[in-house]
Amino acid sequence: MSQSLFDLTSETAVVIGGTGVLGGAMADALAGQGAKVAVLGRNEERGMERVRAIEKAGGTAMFFTAEALDASSVARARDAVIKTFGGVTILVNGAGGNKPSATIPPGGDFCKIPFDGWKEVFDLNLVGGALIPCQVFGETMLAAGRGSIINIASISAGLPLSRVVAYSAAKAAVLSLTLFLAREWATKGIRVNAISPGFFPAEQNRRMLLKEDGTYTERGQAIIGHTPMGRFGDPKELAGAVVWLASPKASSFVTGQNIVVDGGFASITI
Repeated sequence: MSQSLFDLTSETAVVIGGTGVLGGAMADALAGQGAKVAVLGRNEERGMERVRAIEKAGGTAMFFTAEALDASSVARARDAVIKTFGGVTILVNGAGGNKPSATIPPGGDFCKIPFDGWKEVFDLNLVGGALIPCQVFGETMLAAGRGSIINIASISAGLPLSRVVAYSAAKAAVLSLTLFLAREWATKGIRVNAISPGFFPAEQNRRMLLKEDGTYTERGQAIIGHTPMGRFGDPKELAGAVVWLASPKASSFVTGQNIVVDGGFASITI
């Protein structure tokens, strides 16, 4: 198979949430195949760290400040990216996360989840994590007649995990939006897909999975016990999926798909 299938040198990629562990790994992967990468997020310090890492590896990147829940902020970032790099052809929506206020504590009661906490998780994962960026960047992709949108969902979207019901429901909504846009934009040159990572220790879940000494927590051990590959994922293991979905050659006939990267977790627990 020709390596040119995965050549992204003519592409400009926006990675919202590229300041995080998983988003950063995907930004690295896209830059590694030649894409010009715009790292969007709120934390300039971490954003610049990612940019420097990409540049050190020989890639091209720049950080742009954006608040994913503010459509005007995202639009300003989009305009700045276009002015700097040209038209955006790849959008990775990696913003999201869970909130303690919407997490059921051990032995807790679903009926006691506060609506404000539930709404906050939906806003973060669905509205800021997919809806607003798809509207803002989708508008320019539609005008250009080409683009690849990759929404980052979660293994819990199809397999609701205990305690994190709001997060699971929000990510399921991200998959539903992905399918809707894939159908609506299929004849307009825009492909819309999703990646559902399994368990990758990162900022928001590290304490849930690992103790300070690096050994597994009780929940972490239970997850490992249900994962055929017997380990957590490495963020770099998302590279292949994101590059494939981003490539206009390698995945030209792929839209409306959810690519699960979970070490087999879902295959034995559904």
